[in-house]
Amino acid sequence: MIRYYALDGHGLRGNDVTAAAVLPRETLWIDLLEPTVEEELKVERDLGIDVPTREEMREIETSNRLYEEGDALYMTATVVTKLDTDRPTSDQITFILTPDRLITNRYVDPLPFRRYVAYAEKHSVQCNTAPAILAGLLESIVNRIADVLERIGTDMDTLSNEVFASNGTGLHRSRDFRLVLERVGRNGDLVSKARETLASLGRLVVFLQQTNHPQIQNDARNRLRTLGRDIAQMSDHATFIGNKVQFMLDATLGMINIDQNNILKIFSVVTLIMLPPSVIGGIFGMNFAVIPFSQHPFGFELAIGLMVLSAVTPFVMFKRRGWL
Repeated sequence: MIRYYALDGHGLRGNDVTAAAVLPRETLWIDLLEPTVEEELKVERDLGIDVPTREEMREIETSNRLYEEGDALYMTATVVTKLDTDRPTSDQITFILTPDRLITNRYVDPLPFRRYVAYAEKHSVQCNTAPAILAGLLESIVNRIADVLERIGTDMDTLSNEVFASNGTGLHRSRDFRLVLERVGRNGDLVSKARETLASLGRLVVFLQQTNHPQIQNDARNRLRTLGRDIAQMSDHATFIGNKVQFMLDATLGMINIDQNNILKIFSVVTLIMLPPSVIGGIFGMNFAVIPFSQHPFGFELAIGLMVLSAVTPFVMFKRRGWL
């Protein structure tokens, strides 16, 4: 699908274009969302540029995703999408900045793009040039990453309370650590993808700041400079969140080991308590003709008493030592 955006009295207005239609001359932004081969060829023919296919976007090495060809800047960034689902994914989005237009080629529809379109429809001053639109899109992506990192931080605080909280008696509540590990794993995966996106956007912003593209004026450069600082700060915050995730992972595994040790300790104590009565019962249950106390009038009561005593004695000893 090809959708072009042009300014009107209020802001950017988008309209769909067929493969046979002519792009309006006042177009500032051309958005290719899952384009067909015919749509890619149309944009290439009308604008005289090379639009990379999805396979080319994926195959481009990270070091070769930012380059200048003719009077156009080609920038491919890795952006995390589906952040509100259990399976976030990373996909590539290509930004092509020509002297008078911005072209985006993407095969995903992340929330930042929809948010920016809604914002640009009402704020014409912030999107009156192609570099301003590019800066706005990058800002929207970074803001989305910031929201996600804040959500992860809140979730990790909640997990910390759940893992380390006690029931008021000094004993930890029983919990399903498998579910805790699943949440920690999801948050860790999300943080890693967010850091990958921030690193990709950071390289893209540095490339834009160093280029001599005629359309990137002082206003756009100031926004890019501010955006670069925001990305650096968000990267540091993502590192902090990543360390917190690792700490929670280690703490959860430690709690699992403690619970497992407690279970093994209980089994060991029970075994030691039941072992002497079993030995006594085995001795008096042997099938020999002559067994001591077998004919005693109180032999049965004596055997039961010995078994109870042999079971209670280690229990009392373990209890006094604090092993139970």
